[in-house]
Amino acid sequence: MVINQAYLFLIFTLDGLLIGLLFDFFRILRKSFKTVNLITYVEDILFWILTGISIIFCMYRFSGGSLRLFMFLGLGFGLIFYMLTFSKMIIAIFVFLLTAIKKTIHQIIKIIIIPFRFIYKMMDKIIFRPTYLCYIKTRTFLTKKLQKIDYKLNNLEKFKKNVKNS
Repeated sequence: MVINQAYLFLIFTLDGLLIGLLFDFFRILRKSFKTVNLITYVEDILFWILTGISIIFCMYRFSGGSLRLFMFLGLGFGLIFYMLTFSKMIIAIFVFLLTAIKKTIHQIIKIIIIPFRFIYKMMDKIIFRPTYLCYIKTRTFLTKKLQKIDYKLNNLEKFKKNVKNS
C-alpha cells in the first residue's frame, strides 16, 4: 500500500514536471512571437485543457480514478521543483533557438528576394519609368489642348451672346 502511494506520488510529481514544461512552452511562444490578446487567451485556455487532460489521465490510468491529497502534493512538488530548477534554463535555451531560427529564416528570405529586386529595378528602368513619363507627357498635352478648346468654347459662347444682344 505504501509502495503504491509512493509510486503514485512519483507519477504525479512527474506530471507536475510535465505541466511546468507545458507552461514554459506557452511562455516561450509568447516571448518569441508577438501575438494579439485573442491568441493569448486561446493559448491560456489550451494550456488549462491540456493540464486537465494530463491530470485526469494520470488519475484514471494510475490510481483507478481515486483522488488523494498526496497526488496534489506530488503535482505541486513537481511543478515547484521544475520552476525552481529547470524553467529559466529551458526558457533561455528555447528563446535563443527560436530567435536564431527566426533570424536565419529572415536572412534566407532576404537572399531569395535579391533576384526579384533586381528584376523589379530593371523593369522599373525599362518599362515603368518610360510608361509613366509617357503618361505624364500625354496628360499634360491633353490638359493643355482641353484648356485651349475650353477657352475657345467660352469665347464662342461670349461671341454668340454678344451677337444676340446686338
